[in-house]
Amino acid sequence: MVNAKHIFTVVREHIFQALEAEAIEKLSREQLSKQLDKAVELILQREDWSVPLAVRQDYVKSLLDELLGLGPLQDLMDDDSVSDVMINGHQSVFIERKGMVEKTPVEFVDEKQLLTIAKRIAGQVGRRIDDSQAMCDARLVDGSRVNIIIPPLAIDGTVISIRKFKKGRFGLDKYCEFGSMTPEMAKLLSIAARCRLNILISGGTGSGKTTLLNALSGYISDRERIVTIEDAAELQLQQPHVVRLETRAPSVENTGAVNQRDLVINALRMRPDRIIVGECRGGEAFEMLQAMNTGHDGSMSTLHANSPRDAIARVESMVMMATNNLPLDAIRRTIVSAIDLIVQVSRLHDGSRKIMNISEVIGLEGDSVVLEEIYRFVPNHSASPQSMIAGDFVTHGLMKRSVLLEKSAFFGLHAELTNAMRPQMEAV
Repeated sequence: MVNAKHIFTVVREHIFQALEAEAIEKLSREQLSKQLDKAVELILQREDWSVPLAVRQDYVKSLLDELLGLGPLQDLMDDDSVSDVMINGHQSVFIERKGMVEKTPVEFVDEKQLLTIAKRIAGQVGRRIDDSQAMCDARLVDGSRVNIIIPPLAIDGTVISIRKFKKGRFGLDKYCEFGSMTPEMAKLLSIAARCRLNILISGGTGSGKTTLLNALSGYISDRERIVTIEDAAELQLQQPHVVRLETRAPSVENTGAVNQRDLVINALRMRPDRIIVGECRGGEAFEMLQAMNTGHDGSMSTLHANSPRDAIARVESMVMMATNNLPLDAIRRTIVSAIDLIVQVSRLHDGSRKIMNISEVIGLEGDSVVLEEIYRFVPNHSASPQSMIAGDFVTHGLMKRSVLLEKSAFFGLHAELTNAMRPQMEAV
């Protein structure tokens, strides 16, 4: 007896051989659905295959998803509980749901189908993926971020990683609901954003850096001109005066590439009040520090690092990538005068995300950058490895030389800040 999967493979092959791309573009989804339904019925009759109506409708939906959407991935993309989709070849699809990774039963017909969808994703944003350009960063129509890498670089078949675009705003209040921070921490961060502190968000892959950056950006005044710079646009700023810039990959002739450093340099000529760089990865860190030091206070960015101290070291390394004629002590002085606050975020083994540390950059002592820890998450070590991670957010308050205290007074928010810190200080 022929199974449903084999029948669909044959039906799909016949239909794709007969389809014309130009004809598909002229049809609405409803019209295409009707034509596919008729075509499926004719092929089943010709092959003398008996298929239940529900299965036949599944065939039509699968064909529609492949022709107009993302094929077998479409249902996962429509599922709001899924945050990441990871394809490791045509027979291996994983997702992240509620912070935990799980394998799905979803499969592609073959490697060719997966590669076709990968090329369509790249083509939608004017990028290409082929033997000569085997890696690509792209963005779906809904804003989801996509990374694609194909053979021969990907040994076991095409690999696609999709970070889904979050619908709706995710404010600091949500972090408090999920236990990722306390209301007092949320108040401190909101005041830091309103007081135009330069904030660096540090964390690992998938820790929620961009989500937190989005949340903090909600406290920027509507009267400010903001320029955002990203490799793939993810930020969802709601202010009326936002200029969004995005990098560009090189053309087939390997010309025309525009990287983040180019965009930061150009942004400085656009009269921004604040510059927000989605993620610092290289030489743009130098221009970002210069911007923070030359009147564009209140700027924000993210980077990959495991602790606030590591974040400082990463910034040092990235500045060295941009300029090799600056001594290390000059780089550190630039960092200290530019960055005010480092927020460390982590995704823990139970799938939860926590604000692990909020530290203020105080100054230099000898050759070392001095960090003052404002908040720190201390896990409960008595819990078993299988249980949810619990713990306490510990604070020792703000130092007298705190830039946050100084700026909160300047912006008329000093009382609000001290009231937010007092309950936890009394508990210590």
